[in-house]
Amino acid sequence: MKKMDRLVDSMISSNMLKSPLIIDAFRTIDRKYFVPEEYEDEAYADMPLPIGDYQTISQPSTVAFMLERLDPQDGNTVLDIGSGSGWTTALLCYMVGNKGSVIGLERISILVEQGRENLSKFGFNSHCHIERAGDTLGLPGKQFDRILVSASADETPEELFLQLKIGGILVIPIGESIFKFTKTSETKIEKEEFYGFVFVPLIY
Repeated sequence: MKKMDRLVDSMISSNMLKSPLIIDAFRTIDRKYFVPEEYEDEAYADMPLPIGDYQTISQPSTVAFMLERLDPQDGNTVLDIGSGSGWTTALLCYMVGNKGSVIGLERISILVEQGRENLSKFGFNSHCHIERAGDTLGLPGKQFDRILVSASADETPEELFLQLKIGGILVIPIGESIFKFTKTSETKIEKEEFYGFVFVPLIY
């Protein structure tokens, strides 16, 4: 059995992973390709790992928890804010399939290049790509079915609600909680909060 399969099986056993599409993505997009070579032996541990410039790749169980809340679907358009070395972008790209698209945003240039290189290992460059993040949060003027944020905000980023389609879902850490926001109409947002998480701060 591959080491990644053992990690996935442990997250299924702990009820962290449930959705068949997300489970399939985790089995296919091996985490070892997104960590520095010196940390490859730790790639299958359920812990964050350094990826350069004081940034980390999130621990697998946290990524699984957030993706289960995000509920990506085949054909979705997705914005991945804080893409790091590209693992979440690649997982999302696998899940949305060729009919969907994923844009990863990353503010650190060296990680933008790493992420792009890592995406290319899976042939995802046709419908998924990573861009250098600008001075504003997200991509104002565009709308997405799903938005994932992998760094902790100090407060609810209202501007991201404008970037969600009706029926869209935003999953974002705020403080030490993970929030799931669902846009049910142009004026109504439903909120769920899940406590007890730690992330690097969201900077933009």
